[in-house]
Amino acid sequence: MTLLHIDASADTPADSVSRQLTGRFVTAWRARHGDRVHHRDLAVDPVPPLTAAYTTLGRRVEREGLVPPEKVPALIANPAEEREWAHTRPLIDELRAARTLLLGVPMYNFSVPAALKAWIDRITFPGAFTDPDSGESLLAGTRVVAVLARGGAYGPGTPRESYDFQTPYLRAYFGNLGVTDLHVVAAELTRVDVIPQLAGLEELAARSLAQAKDAVTALA
Repeated sequence: MTLLHIDASADTPADSVSRQLTGRFVTAWRARHGDRVHHRDLAVDPVPPLTAAYTTLGRRVEREGLVPPEKVPALIANPAEEREWAHTRPLIDELRAARTLLLGVPMYNFSVPAALKAWIDRITFPGAFTDPDSGESLLAGTRVVAVLARGGAYGPGTPRESYDFQTPYLRAYFGNLGVTDLHVVAAELTRVDVIPQLAGLEELAARSLAQAKDAVTALA
């Protein structure tokens, strides 16, 4: 069992609910499965945004059909493309090697943080997660646990349910990659202590956080 743990919050662990919850998951995971955990902090070590060299190389690879990552270097045309591939290949290898992917995802402006989107954009290289022989997804057996933290309330039945572009995006993205084992855990009203408009919802916030803690522990 190998766990790839990715945090995307810009906050410190003391201020970040998503980091606290992923940390709880990892602690329970280590107790059950051992130390095969790789942590990538996208705030401390951000993934570079894509450049024209990345997209040019990607189109060249697409024209060749299903090209596995190990054969991409033969299609690299210049140093700029080589640099882009050097940024990309390790991220792809990390995800392909993981049995479980754990994501810490705070809601920023109704969606995922830019740091996580940069990681998603870079790993989504043509053919990276497709078996070149069968055409099947190499992530079909990967379990994804997305731990969400939202300052307000965006769950089913709330007034702002339609503002949640975080959960549908992650479900669509990983579903498109062939992931069938996706778990979403959300802690809501995490800013109840600092946003005056949320006054009176402290009990709901505490209940949501407690449920999220139980859920990540059970999933680990």
